[in-house]
Amino acid sequence: MYAKPDSNTMTTRIARAEDAMDAALKSLSYRLTETEDSRMAEKIPDAAHAASLNGLRNDNAPVPIPAVEIAPLPSSAKRVPDAVATGRPSREEAEAAVRTLLRWAGDDPNREGLRDTPARVAKAYGQLFGGYEQDADALLERVFEEVEGYSDIVLVRDIPFYSHCEHHMVPFMGLAHIAYYPVKGVVGLSKLARVVDTFARRLQTQETMTAQIADVIESILKPRGIAVMVEAEHLCMAMRGVQKAGVSTITTQFRGAFKSDPNEQVRFLTLVRNKP
Repeated sequence: MYAKPDSNTMTTRIARAEDAMDAALKSLSYRLTETEDSRMAEKIPDAAHAASLNGLRNDNAPVPIPAVEIAPLPSSAKRVPDAVATGRPSREEAEAAVRTLLRWAGDDPNREGLRDTPARVAKAYGQLFGGYEQDADALLERVFEEVEGYSDIVLVRDIPFYSHCEHHMVPFMGLAHIAYYPVKGVVGLSKLARVVDTFARRLQTQETMTAQIADVIESILKPRGIAVMVEAEHLCMAMRGVQKAGVSTITTQFRGAFKSDPNEQVRFLTLVRNKP
C-alpha cells in the first residue's frame, strides 16, 4: 500500500536542495572572482588592487572618463591680446588708478603739481603702449616685386626703440637690427621700423619681442632667411635691484639661411658691427 509522504519531510528536503544550490553558485562566483583578482594582481600595484576589485565585480558601474585639459596658448603667442578688445577699463577708471598709485607712493594727488597728472599719465600710456592697437601683419602686406631680380641681403640696422618691461613696467631701450633674403620682393624699409615699434610699444620682455619681430616677417614675407638682433639697456636693472647702469643685453633670432649657415650669421654680425 502506497504511503502518503510527510509534508514536513518534503519541505526540509527542498530547503536543503536550495541551500546546496546557493552554496554551489556562491562557490563558483568566488572562484571566478578569485581568478580575476589573481590576474589583475599581476598588473595592478598592491595599493590600487583593492579598489580595482570593486570595479570588476560590478559591470554596471559607470566608468569615469578623465577630463582632458588643453593648455592655453601663452600671451606671447598672440600678436594682439584678447583683452585689448574686451574688458578694457574706461579712461576715468585709468585715471582713478593713477591717483591710487600716487597715494600709495606717499603723495597727495590733489595738490597743484599732481592734480592733472592722472590725465597726463593716461594720455601718455595711450602713446607708450599704442602697439596694442597696431597690426604688425598689415604693415608688411605691401611688397615691391619690381626690384630688378635683387635677391641678396637687405639689412636695416640701428632702429631705435623704447619699450617697457612687463615685470616692473620700467622702460628698456636700445637698437634693433633686421636682415632678410627676399624671395618674391622687398618691403618698404620704414615698414620694418614700424614693426619694431609695434611690438616695442607693449609690455614686453626683450626675448619675446625679438622672436615676435622674426615671426611676423617670416609669416608674411616668407623670405629665404631672417636675422634679428636686439640690444638694449633695462632700467629695471639700472634703477632698482642690483642697480647696474650701462649693462647691455643682446638677443638674436636666426631663421632659414641664417640659421642653417654659420657663415651667413657671421656676415650679418659683421655688417651690423662695421659702422662708418
